[in-house]
Formats: sequence, structure tokens, C-alpha cells
Amino acid sequence: MIVRGQISINGKSYEKGQHISPWKIYPFFLIHMAAFGGSGFVMAYFSPAPLLFLYLHGGFAVLVYLVFYIAIFGVDEVKWMLANALLGIFGLYSEIAILLSWAGKDIHSFPLQVHVIPFMYYVLYTFLLRQVILELTNSNGDKAKTHKVNVLYLLISVSVYTAFYFIGNA
Repeated sequence: MIVRGQISINGKSYEKGQHISPWKIYPFFLIHMAAFGGSGFVMAYFSPAPLLFLYLHGGFAVLVYLVFYIAIFGVDEVKWMLANALLGIFGLYSEIAILLSWAGKDIHSFPLQVHVIPFMYYVLYTFLLRQVILELTNSNGDKAKTHKVNVLYLLISVSVYTAFYFIGNA
């Protein structure tokens, strides 16, 4: 993969445009974000964490992830992530509702402000999954392949969201 901005990993500096192994990026971020996103989810829905602490803990982590995302993936990809997030509110709602229902909880039992951090983590994580798919299919830098991945990604996402929505409302 090609770095879109300057980044340092384990003391080694990578400049904009330099190649870096995806294995130096994705495993770390997938595990790290699953841990932080999971803790944000638990703090929001399963423990009486004060809202200020939830926002400080999650907000700081989200800000740090965005800085890394811009350096690694570039501004255009991060813009795509934000556009995808706007389209994905339906998906966020339906999938979080399903996850909560598996734990015997109802998404409507929580005020809107509690959903902010878990939703933000969800957006960041699904963006990372799309980046992994682009790498695994060697689509980065190939507009035709990237377009196909994007269309397939959106079709699969909407299908999953719709299924979860109807399962959750059955």
C-alpha cells in the first residue's frame, strides 16, 4: 500500500507516497479498534459510565484514529468514509439494535447522546474493513477495480442492514 502522508511506525518513518506492507497497518488497527470500539460500546450500553467520560475516552480515540487515517489513506478516502457514514445511519442503527438485542437490551432505552461514540467507532471500523477489501483485491490505484469494490461493498452493506433491520423488527 502507499502512504498518503508522513507516519512513523516503531521508530521507522514513512514519507508520503512511500510503499508500506499492509501487514504493518491492518492487523494493528483491526485489533486496536476492536478493543477500543468494544470498550466504548460496553461503556455506552452496559455500564453506568458518565457521558463526559464516554465522550472524552471515545472522542480522543476517534480523533487520533482520524489523524492516522488521513496519513495512511489520504483525505479523499476519509471523505468517502464520512459520505459512507451518512449513508450508513440506517445500517448503524439496525446493526447496533441487533447487537443490543442479543444482550437483551433495546436501542430505544438509551438517549441519543449515548449512541454517538459507539456509532463513531462503527463508522471507523467499517471504513477499515473496506480498506482491507481494497488491499486484498489489489484495487487501490485501479479506478475500475475500486469502483467495483465500492459498488459491491455498498450492495452487501445495504443487504445486511436491511436483513438486520427486519430481523430486529420481526
